[in-house]
Amino acid sequence: MQNLKDLVLESPYIAYSYSYPHKTAYRKLKEEIPLANLWKKEQKDSLFLYLHIPFCEMRCGFCNLFTTTNPKNNFEENYLSTLTDQANQLALSIKPAKFVRLAIGGGTPTYLSTYGLEKVLNLATNVFEIDISKIPSSIETSPLTATKDKLELLKQRSISRISIGVQSFIEEEVQNVGRSQKTSTVLTALDRIRTIGFPVLNIDLIYGLPEQTLKSWAKSLKIALSFKPEELYLYPLYIRPLTGLGRQNKAWEDKRIQLYRAGKEILLTNGYKQVSMRMFQLENTNEQTSPNYCCQTDGMVGLGAGARSYTSTLHYSNEYAVGQSQVKEIINSYISKPKQDFAFADYGFELDLLEQKHRHVIQSLLQISGLNLLDYQKRFNNAVLSDLTQLNQLLDLELATLSESHLQLTEKGIEQSDLIGYWLYSDNVLKLMKEYELR
Repeated sequence: MQNLKDLVLESPYIAYSYSYPHKTAYRKLKEEIPLANLWKKEQKDSLFLYLHIPFCEMRCGFCNLFTTTNPKNNFEENYLSTLTDQANQLALSIKPAKFVRLAIGGGTPTYLSTYGLEKVLNLATNVFEIDISKIPSSIETSPLTATKDKLELLKQRSISRISIGVQSFIEEEVQNVGRSQKTSTVLTALDRIRTIGFPVLNIDLIYGLPEQTLKSWAKSLKIALSFKPEELYLYPLYIRPLTGLGRQNKAWEDKRIQLYRAGKEILLTNGYKQVSMRMFQLENTNEQTSPNYCCQTDGMVGLGAGARSYTSTLHYSNEYAVGQSQVKEIINSYISKPKQDFAFADYGFELDLLEQKHRHVIQSLLQISGLNLLDYQKRFNNAVLSDLTQLNQLLDLELATLSESHLQLTEKGIEQSDLIGYWLYSDNVLKLMKEYELR
């Protein structure tokens, strides 16, 4: 574990801590684990169903997601057929189960045809018996694939949240990161989403792009705000290995912290509240969250190549890659997998008690609401500052405050979230990540 005081002297942008442990800490398990045995020990009344569609119309220069572009021949159809096989097998393994959240991500799920989208939605409703109209549900889209027929289908099937990756409304900025995108196409897609009338629109934007300025950043935010999105996610640009930008090995002036602060100020003065370093939500929005689901303790069931599943003691998935040939190889392996093999987990990360504590703290502390001390005490039967004494460094550096009920990051702590999240990784996870050979 590095000293936090030393780390804060460097860049706050170390790694995006959106889950723990990172997938590069996953390894081949010593033996296959039957999912029926694994899930039998779990609470299954508040599960999250995630469906992964690893297809996009283009590969952005910053993207390290598990996705491939423009699949040929029957690749898409074969993938959906295997996804159906996996869903049917998994449903048998986890019965009885109740799902209280649904997300369809990728990739770009709306890359699929309307027929393909219908097939994916039917997995949720027919195989897992989910009434989509009664739970929070979300799907990712892109400006080019947010067509009228697909959006109307999603609205008809009661999808409540549309998240669209815009990244920037300035054409030159997105072109600088290998994204062929016309602003007119973006505006048409947003108009269409608003006209059809989804309860929640989220717009993703990126700051720190090459040649981006405070003025151009403010312009992108102003255009985004004209659509009154219920949510906005502001992502710092990361240049990751094996991505288009990573292969270029170029450098430019790092303005991310200035752009973050400017963007936050613009949103706060326009009626938004900050939920985390990245997420901003319009005040008085009917939040699409479920009181029955808690990301720290409740499970996630992931379907598809690239999807992860979370139980209390094991996170499992298939192997991970960024390079296109390796991604396709993994998807092909997934498609050719015998149906009965989906009844087992063979690749992942086992969470002992210490890792469960690290995950609980990271999943809680990086939110504005902070870490609920009583919740932690009830779950682990001990005080968090006794279990993870390193947290005291946050207080010493005024990156967090401590009350009777919560440990919360300060304003300075929130903007250091990516650094703090990474700093809270266990030594074991950091070792595994360092040893991992990215493909």
